[in-house]
Amino acid sequence: MTDQTIEQCSSEIDQHEENLNQNQKKKKKDVTEDPETFSCMLQPCPPDSDPNYIGIRRILLFRKAESGVLRRKDWRCNGKGYVAYRNFINRPDNWLNSQIPSRTSTPGTSGRWMSSPSQLSLALEAESWAGSRDIRESQTLSRTVSLGANSSDFEHPRRKAELAYSFVGMHCIFDECKSMVTVIKFGHMSSDILAYGATDGTITVCTVSEPPSIMKKLTGHSKDVTDFDFSLNNQYIASSSLDKTVRVWDIPNGLCIRVIYGVTSQLCIRFHPVNNNFLTVGNANREVSVFNFSTGRSISKIVVDGEVPALDYDHTGQFIFCGDSQGSIYSVKVNSHQGTLSRTHRTRSSSKQKSEFTTIQYRTFSLMTQGPVLLSLTRDGSLSFFSVNLELQGYLTLRCSLKLTPRLHSIRASFCPLLSLEKGEYIVIGSEDAAVYFYDLTRPKNTCVNKLQGHGYPVIAVAWNHGENLLASSDFGGTVIVWKREKTKQKR
Repeated sequence: MTDQTIEQCSSEIDQHEENLNQNQKKKKKDVTEDPETFSCMLQPCPPDSDPNYIGIRRILLFRKAESGVLRRKDWRCNGKGYVAYRNFINRPDNWLNSQIPSRTSTPGTSGRWMSSPSQLSLALEAESWAGSRDIRESQTLSRTVSLGANSSDFEHPRRKAELAYSFVGMHCIFDECKSMVTVIKFGHMSSDILAYGATDGTITVCTVSEPPSIMKKLTGHSKDVTDFDFSLNNQYIASSSLDKTVRVWDIPNGLCIRVIYGVTSQLCIRFHPVNNNFLTVGNANREVSVFNFSTGRSISKIVVDGEVPALDYDHTGQFIFCGDSQGSIYSVKVNSHQGTLSRTHRTRSSSKQKSEFTTIQYRTFSLMTQGPVLLSLTRDGSLSFFSVNLELQGYLTLRCSLKLTPRLHSIRASFCPLLSLEKGEYIVIGSEDAAVYFYDLTRPKNTCVNKLQGHGYPVIAVAWNHGENLLASSDFGGTVIVWKREKTKQKR
């Protein structure tokens, strides 16, 4: 009996000590997590301080600490916490209603996130996938990918939403031009200023805002307008033509303020994206030249192996990418202060035959490559997608290519930048069957995802506005159609 009593007392003592230890741990935990205690620790009360000020400050610190504690209790990550927490606090109001499918691990995302069944972690995973760039990814993905490859090579997070390439119809039509419209563009960072050049030598500047109307008609070229570009402030247009001239136009006044005469056809033109005092022109004499916008004088030029029908700058203005008539793309370094040019790399097209380029277009960021990319299109229908390494002097690596039917006309293609940031890697291009096609380069099969019909002649050029809710297309007969994209419906 005595032994049983001793054992019972011993067990009660052990249980009491265990309870004390648990209470002490709980108190320590409460101290570290209690926002009020935390705020008091942040703002001690010295003897000579104002009690009203201290009280108000403690209340504010208490609310801030409490809010932070509650938020941090509600998100999960594996140590890479800044991007996840930033995306959590900036999440949209309807994030709970969005269904986000899980994705398989890819070389660019492996090791960045732990798998989690919660919808919150999936949302943060999809949002933070494009938030930072893994340097090792460029080495892992340096191989060339064709559209016949496995679809897992292109998998990346896709937010479930309505089809971003759906259109509700035509916004407006401009049909006063009776010649083939060779080039069409929206103004720089503009959603309503539209201009197009035609084979009759005219450039028409329009507004697509309600009501759509023609603002100015610029006349001066005697032959086909081959290309033009807007200045940064959309006050000027620089144009090139087969009449061997480059012209600078004052849009508000509708006047030609400068003419630069050449000895051969001028095929493409761009303003320098940083220093708008430089004009870069490619011509049929195999030259890429830089002119001073103010004086019209030639600053520098280089010679390549063929005519230069297409070129584009990178976003920093340090490199030009020029496509020639022999199927080669040249990376050219530009001195933004002096305008001097120097060749750095040469990349041949994926086409087996030599064919001239009709499109060279640079884009700052792509989900597929996690960096800058370049789109090219040749007359024989070869559509190529390159990653750009600016640290290696504009070195190009072919990521994927698509073989389309050969073109009789100089038909142009364009990126779909905003659509591609949401899902897929979209390209829009005209066609000689009078339709506008959308291709998703992340789909090895069934790459064509949409088709717009409405033109009566071959579609020559396409262009997006800045908000990417309007798409303009022009055809051989001179008609320009502005298509209106369907708005994405958000559930609340």
